[in-house]
Amino acid sequence: MSRRRTRTIYRRRRLAVLSGLILLIAALAVGTWLVIAQPWADAATTEPTATSTPTPSVSKNPVLDAAESPSTEPSTDPGTEPSTEPTAEETPGIAPCQARDVTVEAVTNADTYASGVSPELSILLTNTSAADCTLDVGSSTQIFTVTSGADVWWDSRHCQANPSSMVVTLAAGQSVPSASAVVWDRTRSDVGTCEQENRPRAPAGGSSYHLAVSIGGFSSTVTRQFLLY
Repeated sequence: MSRRRTRTIYRRRRLAVLSGLILLIAALAVGTWLVIAQPWADAATTEPTATSTPTPSVSKNPVLDAAESPSTEPSTDPGTEPSTEPTAEETPGIAPCQARDVTVEAVTNADTYASGVSPELSILLTNTSAADCTLDVGSSTQIFTVTSGADVWWDSRHCQANPSSMVVTLAAGQSVPSASAVVWDRTRSDVGTCEQENRPRAPAGGSSYHLAVSIGGFSSTVTRQFLLY
């Protein structure tokens, strides 16, 4: 009985010594790994790495020069005086032309026309004043009238198509001719015969005709005479 108890005690002591030895070896291994690996180094270091440090952006002109910087704020400098130049809204507008400002002249491309040749009629408009003025010179304001004595042979309004309005500025002293001439086909005009091909033809053989014109409400004071052959 005593011999068995002695063996049991001996085995327990040997196991205890062996367990202690294993724990000692494990502790030494962990301590060695901590010294070599230093797992705390990443958290404690303050030195930035190449990938973690942002590179500042360099601008060649980060801030505009004060002299070039636009500003919508009013100046607070007591030495700065307000500008006396008018703005676009304050600039006075150009006044419409008056009868005393312009002259209107009837123009033909020839004095005499041979048989079969159609007269080309134009207007010469001149601003005779010392200031610019505006005038509607659109086709809706242009009137060409051909007469022979008291007989009106042709009026450009009778068969006019798509009349238009166009306001322009006439510079002081400027003369403006018609952009394109109006051709008279040497026939009598009438609002009821615009589509007819065989309208009455004006007598020729040296017959005299007169052209009167009007534009923008202003009429020529002198007619232009021409002869048809």
